[in-house]
Amino acid sequence: MSILHHRDRCRLCDSAAVQKVVEISPIPLAEKYADSPESAREMTLYPVDLYMCEDCGHVQILDVIDPEVLWADYTYHSGQTPGLVEHFRNVAHNLVDRYRPTDGALAVDIGSNDGTLLSFFRDQGFSVLGVDPALEIARGATARGIETIPELMSLPLANRVVEERGQAGIVLAFNSFAHTDDMHELADSIRCLLRPDGIFVFECQYLLDVVEKNLLGTIFHEHMCHHSVLPLQRFLQRHGMELIAIERKNIQHGSLLGVAQLLGGPRPVEESVAELMALEDAKGLNRLEVLREFDARLKQMRNKAQELLAECRREKKVIAAFGAARSGPTFINQLGLGGHISVVFDDHPQKVGKYTPGDGIAVLPTQKLSEIKPDYLVILAWIHGAKIMANNASYLEEGGCFVLCCPDVEIVTRH
Repeated sequence: MSILHHRDRCRLCDSAAVQKVVEISPIPLAEKYADSPESAREMTLYPVDLYMCEDCGHVQILDVIDPEVLWADYTYHSGQTPGLVEHFRNVAHNLVDRYRPTDGALAVDIGSNDGTLLSFFRDQGFSVLGVDPALEIARGATARGIETIPELMSLPLANRVVEERGQAGIVLAFNSFAHTDDMHELADSIRCLLRPDGIFVFECQYLLDVVEKNLLGTIFHEHMCHHSVLPLQRFLQRHGMELIAIERKNIQHGSLLGVAQLLGGPRPVEESVAELMALEDAKGLNRLEVLREFDARLKQMRNKAQELLAECRREKKVIAAFGAARSGPTFINQLGLGGHISVVFDDHPQKVGKYTPGDGIAVLPTQKLSEIKPDYLVILAWIHGAKIMANNASYLEEGGCFVLCCPDVEIVTRH
């Protein structure tokens, strides 16, 4: 039975007027590392093309992976990224200072991962509850004192939480509000959870940054939605909520931090909402041609990568990669790097000694970099590119070259 289905309507407004605007090479599921190169190469590749709704402007992936398969054996932990931990700390304190939710209120985090964000609300006196379908990660969070329900959020679950714990003063969805196929049920679940004076706070990758910065690395099966403000405001209003504040953040090279309440709630709608919608209109973010121009730039990136590979073949250069990241399969397949990368360096305990999905490239610990000394090192963990180069300055000094994949294909040498 296939784990893939293709929806034919917009995820936010249900319109059938959806057009393919960005064509991406099919990729394997990013987190499925294999025990042998043979089993890795047998993995199925699934489409991740982007579609735009002509009626509401929402950009999305319409090829949907069964969530039980998508979230099984998930390896990402929020607490392992120091910059993200500090960001969560700041956000939690700023939200409490700004919106003054009732002392001791319930905070529910949808897609809570290892509980890092909720820990900062717990430390401020909130009752906290996480919801996350990654079973082992949810168990670990509960063991560390952040009670986490190992399920996908659903309306029956939301009703159960309200019956057992009461309604929430804060509902959170950080880097998960773009990760669900049934956005209608998710929105209804959030509305069910919220107290009349509660706030819903989400953070997600921002479509405007994806387009303007050529953020190819954000496109993989988890990111079903690439949100922008105008479609989101309409969608939330349809489900009895309204955006009251929206802010652009630099985390992960460009995200949206939004705050919503029930329609007619106690807080005023801030100017930031209208300002960002006006910016999107001025940029033409709801126009098909803007996304098709983005598609053309991605194809130019592939051409540059192919020119580099041709030169490496002529000169018999060795190419390796750094970072067994979720974005890795997207970069490898879209830029045509498959069959050219010899090894991937990473220190993740669940990835070292295994093989990358689809290509079967061995994942070796980073200490091996000084022994192998490849001529080119492609940075697949693009979000951490600057840090990776700084931590491996000796590789550059000894004549190695880094290859960046975002926002363009570029070669970095010691000069």
